[in-house]
Amino acid sequence: MSLTPRRKQPEKVRRDLLDAAARIATRAGVQTVTVEAVSAEAGVTKGAFFHHFPSKQALVAAVFHDLIDRLDAYLADAIAADPLPHGRFTRAYIHAVTEPDAGGSDGLWIAVYFATLSNAELRDGWRDWLAGRLADHAEDGPDIALQTARFAADGIWLGMISGSGPAPDDLARLRAHLLALTLPPSQ
Repeated sequence: MSLTPRRKQPEKVRRDLLDAAARIATRAGVQTVTVEAVSAEAGVTKGAFFHHFPSKQALVAAVFHDLIDRLDAYLADAIAADPLPHGRFTRAYIHAVTEPDAGGSDGLWIAVYFATLSNAELRDGWRDWLAGRLADHAEDGPDIALQTARFAADGIWLGMISGSGPAPDDLARLRAHLLALTLPPSQ
């Protein structure tokens, strides 16, 4: 019997570690994400873990940035598909945070949201990300109706991830109302 050496696949191992951490955080919260648990879940050694991430905190930050990348991709697709420039970012954001399984409302966000409450780096990362997107879509920034819609969507999102959100029919009506706020006054 001949043993074939296993080819190293560093990007796959990194992805496996991120996915393992995400599964653990979704099941039981970010506080349960440990080097040992993530390594076991991903099926890699602790040495492989430390090859990719210098610490648990670095892994949690990488999971956060991975989620932000997914949200960015969702928003970019939604923005590209929206023919109306005024409020385009805000409409995409409302959809992302209020539609189940969209860019910002899946179970992993629950763990990440609560982690941001006690982690200034993650909290600053979210603030900086949002400020950057609003700078990219300056037409959405200062408009009071658009700001109101985004802040209301954040409240709905918080309710959804904490389990106290609106019923599905109410959610659809709330989303429609917020989306109406994003239309130019002449519409």
